[in-house]
Amino acid sequence: MAKYLLLKHYRGGPEQRPSAQEPMESWTPQEVSDHIAFMQRVADDLAERGEFVDAQALAPTGTFVRYDGEGRPPVTDGPFAETKDVIAGWMIIDVDSVERAHEAAAHLSSAPGAGGKPLEEWIEVRPFLTELPTEVQ
Repeated sequence: MAKYLLLKHYRGGPEQRPSAQEPMESWTPQEVSDHIAFMQRVADDLAERGEFVDAQALAPTGTFVRYDGEGRPPVTDGPFAETKDVIAGWMIIDVDSVERAHEAAAHLSSAPGAGGKPLEEWIEVRPFLTELPTEVQ
C-alpha cells in the first residue's frame, strides 16, 4: 500500500472542461448539497475498501507566505488572485498501486456540479515521499 494525496483544484490545472467553469458560488443550494453528498459517498466507498485516510475541503481564500530574513516579518502576497490556482480540498488515500490512485481520482473528478453534470475537474495525484531520491539532476 502507498499513500497518495488527491488535490482537488478549483479552477486550476490543465485546460478546464466546460462543466468545471461555473464557480460553486453560483450553484443552487441543491447542487451544492448533491456535490457534497457525492464527495461523502466517495469517502465512504474508499473507507469500505480500506483505502480512505483523511479528507478536508478548504476555504477559497489563502495567502502565500515566505521567510524574508532574520528579524523581518513574513512576506505575503495577499489573498489569492483569481488567476492563481486554488486547492479546493484534498483527500488522502492508501492504495495498492498508482493505477488505483488514478482510478479513485477519476471517480472523484466525476462529482456533480451545476445542473448535476459531472465536473470533470482536475484532480492532482501526488504520492507521499517515503524515501529521499537517490538521483540528483
